[in-house]
Amino acid sequence: MKPDLVQFRSAEEKALFVRHMFDRISPRYDLMNRIMTLGQDIRWRKLAIERAQLPPNARLLDIACGTGDLAIEAVRCRPSLIVAADFSLNMIQQGREKAGRHRIIQFVAADGLQMPFRDNTFDAVVTGFSMRNVVDVDAFIREMARVVRPSGRVVILEITPLKSSIMKRIFQFYFQRIVPWLGGMIAGDREAYTYLPQSVEVFIPAEELKKRMEASGLNNVRYQKLNFGTVALHWGEVPT
Repeated sequence: MKPDLVQFRSAEEKALFVRHMFDRISPRYDLMNRIMTLGQDIRWRKLAIERAQLPPNARLLDIACGTGDLAIEAVRCRPSLIVAADFSLNMIQQGREKAGRHRIIQFVAADGLQMPFRDNTFDAVVTGFSMRNVVDVDAFIREMARVVRPSGRVVILEITPLKSSIMKRIFQFYFQRIVPWLGGMIAGDREAYTYLPQSVEVFIPAEELKKRMEASGLNNVRYQKLNFGTVALHWGEVPT
């Protein structure tokens, strides 16, 4: 039997739930990511930074950064500035401690729907595993595009719903049964790791996200499915 989906009465209620949830799970967030994905999330983030196509001395924004894994991965590209922003203060604190010597990374508190950055500030913006948690996907994409210079890239890494298949049933069993149990045992928060798998069930498929990115004004939008089709990496360019 499929567990009941978490229901929200309003966008504000969902935003508050998500912020408090990430504040709670921040100490074990990285460990759970490694365990849930068998370490594959590290490779996916490398691919996301490659798709950003950062020029020399680039300025990069990692929005909804969590503990800053994408930002830290981008350091090897030697940008001039990396801003890692999230609306969970506990996640930001974990990120600052983890980034350590990488002083090129500036961690700031910011909501992806109302970013405190000027138009055309960055050469690229990336986000990882955040889209299904935002209350307005289209507004989030438009904000990402707004802060990127013309011809710069918007890159989105996210879990994506599977079409009906044996793989979907296997994935649902793992994600809806095993992951909540792991979340309770390792992170001490079964509720959070029940919501996170369920959020995939109601999220839009990769094909629809591509259309949403195009409707938000991005050009040359493409995507690549990873991990047997359970993860999608999207990228598009801001018009010149």
